[in-house]
Amino acid sequence: MSSPTLTEQLAEVLLQQGWMLATAESCTSGLIASRCTEVPGSSSWFERGFVTYSNEAKHEMLGVDSGLITEHGAVSEAVAQAMALGALRHSRTQVSVAVTGVAGPTGGSADKPVGTVWLAWATPSDAGPTLGAETAWVKTQRMHFAGDRAAVREATVQRALQTLIDLLQQH
Repeated sequence: MSSPTLTEQLAEVLLQQGWMLATAESCTSGLIASRCTEVPGSSSWFERGFVTYSNEAKHEMLGVDSGLITEHGAVSEAVAQAMALGALRHSRTQVSVAVTGVAGPTGGSADKPVGTVWLAWATPSDAGPTLGAETAWVKTQRMHFAGDRAAVREATVQRALQTLIDLLQQH
């Protein structure tokens, strides 16, 4: 028998806690949500995914302040954190993961070269109902992944899922 995939491991942990997940994705444009829903029965632990590729989508769908994007850039710790919080506020979940980055091959800069990705994971501070939640615990992480566009996106999905599993197992 083969070992469980990351999404199968995630499903097990979320089901044990009775929690639901929401994703907010930019550079992966829905790949994390897609991986989650490949697992049969995922509706028991996956509530929704937001694909917010443009800055306008981040603002309109997740409530990310446009000024935050202007000040820090879409690929930043502040925006990743705001995306994760926005996913909580606009869902009925107990945990969220958000990713924003430069998958390439274009779009990089000296400060944010191709492969730069910010990830954020959030859960409400009170672990109560999350619709409209204002306070939450958030962990952020900046990564730089090597490779082409597909490799950067795949590495982002893997990091997002593995860290989420690790965080939930500590909870």
